[in-house]
Formats: sequence, C-alpha cells, structure tokens
Amino acid sequence: MLRTELARQGARMYRWRGYLPLLMTPVMVMGFWNYHYPGGSEFYDMLWEILCLVVSGTGLLIRFLVMGYSPKGSSYVGESTARLWEGSLKTTGMYSLCRNPLYLGNFLLALGVFLFPMSLPVAAIFIFAFWLYYERLILGEEEFLAGQFGEEYLRWTERAPLIVPRLSGWVKPDVPFSWRKAVRREYKRIFGLAAIMTLLEIVSDFIEEGRLVLEPMWAALFLSALAFYLSVLFLKRKTRLLDVEREEALAGRVPAASP
Repeated sequence: MLRTELARQGARMYRWRGYLPLLMTPVMVMGFWNYHYPGGSEFYDMLWEILCLVVSGTGLLIRFLVMGYSPKGSSYVGESTARLWEGSLKTTGMYSLCRNPLYLGNFLLALGVFLFPMSLPVAAIFIFAFWLYYERLILGEEEFLAGQFGEEYLRWTERAPLIVPRLSGWVKPDVPFSWRKAVRREYKRIFGLAAIMTLLEIVSDFIEEGRLVLEPMWAALFLSALAFYLSVLFLKRKTRLLDVEREEALAGRVPAASP
C-alpha cells in the first residue's frame, strides 16, 4: 500500500533529518540572487524582517510550550516519543490542539527564515520540501502509535487535527509547566535563530548597500540571545538552578536526588 511505503520512507529519512537544513542552503542563496528592499524602502524592509521574526518566534513559542509541558524522561526524538508518557498516550496540553505541535513549531520556526529573502520560489520550495519530508515522518510515527494504542489512538485522531491547531479543543495539561525543562531544551535554538537572522540581515544589507553594516536592533537581538545562551550554559554546568529533578522534588512529585 502507498501509505505503508511512505511510512517506510519516513523511517529511512529520519536518520538523515539533521542534513535537511544543509540541503536547503543553496535554495536560500538563490533567494538572495536578486535581492532588493521592498519598494526600495529600508523601512518596509525592516517591517518585513520583523514579520519574519514573529513567524519564527511563534514556532519557538510552540516548541517552548511543548517542551515545558513534556513528561519526565521524554526523549523528543520525534512526535511519537513526545506523545508517550509512562506507557500511555499524551493527548492533553498542546497535544489536545493538534497531533503534531512539535512539527508545527518546526515549520513556523524555519518558515520565518525562508521568508527573509522575500522570494516566492524560495518559500514555495521550502514548504514543498517540508511537506514531502514530514509527511513521511508523520505517517511512520502514526502507524507506530496506532499499533501501540489501537482504538484509543483512533479516538484521539478524531478529536485532534493533524497539524493545524483547533484552539477550541484545549485540554488542561496533565503536568505543571516546567520553565527549566523548556529553557534546557530550547536555549540553543533561541540563540541559533537570532544568529541566523542576524547573518541574513547583514547579507541582505550588503547586497543592497554594498557595505557591511549591523543595525542597532539586530545587534541588540544577537547580543541578548548570546548573553542568554552563555547564561544558560553557565547555569547548567555550574549550578543546579536548571536541574529538572530538583524542580520536581521541590514540587513534591519525586524524591530529591542525593548529591
């Protein structure tokens, strides 16, 4: 069957998921080939850049919420493991809005980046490549979950859309939100997004103006993200402030780990 074959392809493609951004690099380069400020206005260019930041930032926020409400011990190698909680199916919180919130976050996070050069072909190629790749991943993971949970899983698919959220379907999460867990999971992406966007801004201004320049807004964004990244790195290595087990112990959910 076609669905089974696509699921098998997804299992094979998953091993190479880290190379997908590299494969899209030539597409981004193509987008800057004939880059110009929209309407010849630097002000309109700034508005477009802010829009791209908002799109990517929304993706980061979705991922942040998914991670903050994740159950203890989740590996998050994919949506299939993200949905599993101590052998049961996780259908509350972000997973009550749609079945693949993590992938929705990934899509918006990357979409903002690929919208940056204001190229319709670049955006179209990215959306097509994302759909081609993640469709197969999702099919493979959903076959796994259907096999694990049967009717329970099928009832959940009737309530929760595949990837476009249905806000009216919100169900309160089973666990409290853990900002420590969210920060530990996402601090690298936050810095990575700021660094990539800042680089694209420098490249776009160089193409348009013929000189290297870093506008104050982007300098502030990059330096803030760098300070955040270094602070989290220090706290992880030198303190227990971001220790998730300590947080759970303080909340009375698990006994404190011995030092």
